[in-house]
Amino acid sequence: MTAPVELRRLGPGDALLYRDIRLEGLADTPHAFAGTLEDERSQPVERFAARLADDVVFGAFGDGELLGVAGFYIQPKAKHRHKGVLWGMYVRRQARGRGIGQSLVEAIIGHARQQVEILQLSVVSDNAPARRLYARLGFVAYGVERHATKYHGQYHDDILMALPLVVESGSLSKKAVTA
Repeated sequence: MTAPVELRRLGPGDALLYRDIRLEGLADTPHAFAGTLEDERSQPVERFAARLADDVVFGAFGDGELLGVAGFYIQPKAKHRHKGVLWGMYVRRQARGRGIGQSLVEAIIGHARQQVEILQLSVVSDNAPARRLYARLGFVAYGVERHATKYHGQYHDDILMALPLVVESGSLSKKAVTA
């Protein structure tokens, strides 16, 4: 039987754990992230601590280790501050299939509801499990960015997805996101 999973926001004191899982994710699925293993491996732990101080990153803990992470930020420009971005989602291979990814995305959605009207993400087009997860949680695809990333000479397309978080009259609706 597997131990229950605890979700919590990571802080600067979790920098070593976060660095380890981030580098693992970049090595495991390099096409799924904007960053590269080569760039991030050379960064000092203090950079990861600063990211955790500045950004919202949730971690899923179980079996005595950090099993998964997902991040959130609010778009920085004034006209875009009603939108947030889910980024850096990764669950360790040995922890997949336990609902950890869904729990992390639900934690981000819950946090985002207090901050923004729309939650956006991009997911590499050939990552069918992630696309199914996001769709199951209400994210709607609204576009494709062709050749969004190029790594070691190989291009990958991104599917752009959004989840409306405010569905009141006069606010955002699913129709507005998909139009």
